[in-house]
Amino acid sequence: MNPLRIALTKGRLEKKTVELFSEMGLDCTALIDKGRKLVLPVPPYEVVLAKAADVTTYVEHGVCDIGIVGKDTIVESGKSFYEVMDLGFGKCRFALAGPKGTDFFSGYNVKRIATKYPTVAANYFESKNMDVRIIKIEGSVELAPLLGLSDAIVDIVETGSTLKENGLEVIDEIIPVSARVIVNMASMKLRKNEIEDFLEKVEKAKEEQQ
Repeated sequence: MNPLRIALTKGRLEKKTVELFSEMGLDCTALIDKGRKLVLPVPPYEVVLAKAADVTTYVEHGVCDIGIVGKDTIVESGKSFYEVMDLGFGKCRFALAGPKGTDFFSGYNVKRIATKYPTVAANYFESKNMDVRIIKIEGSVELAPLLGLSDAIVDIVETGSTLKENGLEVIDEIIPVSARVIVNMASMKLRKNEIEDFLEKVEKAKEEQQ
């Protein structure tokens, strides 16, 4: 049988996951000296390095059994898989932010919201029964209110310093974000024992890291 294949988010979460895998007693040499390779042996597993949005796609379609990805990507993707564990690192939050000192919730005009996360923004304003116009932005969303494109933004906030530097402040916190373990639905049935074994090792390593 093929090794369990784990899709791992490149970048911000990668370093912390490698630390976790090392704590689990896995040989992470291939992950540390990866060069340009994207599929790497981490015996007894195989690790695929991918962009966050692709991690959820690979797990949903079953080309990877397990994924490690941020909660932000999970809620935005709306894909089908099991979310089984909060790893507790990569912590930040989704927030609604706008120009300092403005009363965002007053007035009757339809507010314009700039965001990289239209699904998260739409769900949030729906829960508030507010009618808004969502504008999808790919780059620095902080620019949108400065240029008069939007009244506010929905974005991931870690420390809030970028907001401050651009004259913005958090109006409301939407949901906390951290790294999560996701599992393909079919794999959970077909390779239940292997997956449970992996999760147990993660849980143990997590406790030792704290």
